[in-house]
Amino acid sequence: MNEVTVQRIEDVEPYSGPGAREGIEFRSMARALGVTAWGMGLLKLVPGCTTYPEHDHAKDGQEEVYVVLEGSATLRADGAEWKMERGHFARVPPGVRRNWKPGDKGVTILAIGATPGKAYEPRR
Repeated sequence: MNEVTVQRIEDVEPYSGPGAREGIEFRSMARALGVTAWGMGLLKLVPGCTTYPEHDHAKDGQEEVYVVLEGSATLRADGAEWKMERGHFARVPPGVRRNWKPGDKGVTILAIGATPGKAYEPRR
C-alpha cells in the first residue's frame, strides 16, 4: 500500500469559516496531506492587504517558520522589519508579535508551526 499523499495547491479549498479575512487565502496543507506532526498552511495575501492580524503564540508556545514561495512582503516582528522575497525563510519564536504586509504583486507564504517539546495536536 502506497502511503504517499500528493496535493496541488489549487485543489485544496481555502478556509472560509469564522475568522476568514478579506484579501487572505489560507489553505491547510497539513490537513490536506494528512500531516499530524506539525501545522502547515499556505497563505496568499493580495497586494494592499491590511487584514493579516498581528499576533503571537505566547499562549500555545508554537514557533513558526515562514517560507516565501512567490512575490514579496515585509515581515514585521519584535520591533523590526525584514524585506522577504521568494526563497527567504524566517523563524519567529512563540512570544514575538508578528505581522505581514504584502508587496506590490502580493505574496504566497508557506507557514510551518509546532510547539517545541510538545506533541502536535491538529486543529479540527
